[in-house]
Amino acid sequence: MSAPIVVHPPQGSGGRRVTVHGQIVGLAHDDRDLLEFLRRAGLPDAESLLDDSTWVLWRGGRAHHYEAA
Repeated sequence: MSAPIVVHPPQGSGGRRVTVHGQIVGLAHDDRDLLEFLRRAGLPDAESLLDDSTWVLWRGGRAHHYEAA
């Protein structure tokens, strides 16, 4: 089973698309944005999940890094 939350690679203009169970929930420019999207998706205590690979898959780029290379 793959992680239900995917933080996709940084886009050229900055920010990372975020999906939860395959559904796009927004474009995060920082961890605050990401946490807000997860709160809206029903995960109010998501802060502790951000570095848990069973919950969050950070694709392309470093975790918690939102600027394009």
